[in-house]
Amino acid sequence: MPSKQPPMYLPQKKLLESLGERLRLARLRRRLGVELTCERAGISRMTLYRAEAGSAAVALGTLVRILSVLGLEADLDGIARDDKLGRLLQDRALAPRRRARAARTGAPHPRTTPQGTPS
Repeated sequence: MPSKQPPMYLPQKKLLESLGERLRLARLRRRLGVELTCERAGISRMTLYRAEAGSAAVALGTLVRILSVLGLEADLDGIARDDKLGRLLQDRALAPRRRARAARTGAPHPRTTPQGTPS
């Protein structure tokens, strides 16, 4: 791991800041103080401050512990669950390979009849 992290782009910074703000608001809505939240998550006050400020230096595991204290850890299950772009790219990449494999093996194209005429 490099000693200095690469620069973060502005949209990424804004995402982290937004996440931090939502964490802070969730903590305040639950009327959890800084000390109690830190104690339950097993982190320092500075780490909680950095997480709520949206610092990129906060480890994912730490964020999971904070989410757990807030009762929000199940929200992580939704991240990248429905990867529409990835599925689209995968489907587009798979379609030509099937045709190419059929051509190499001499198998008829799936859209043709056994006599080779289009269906």
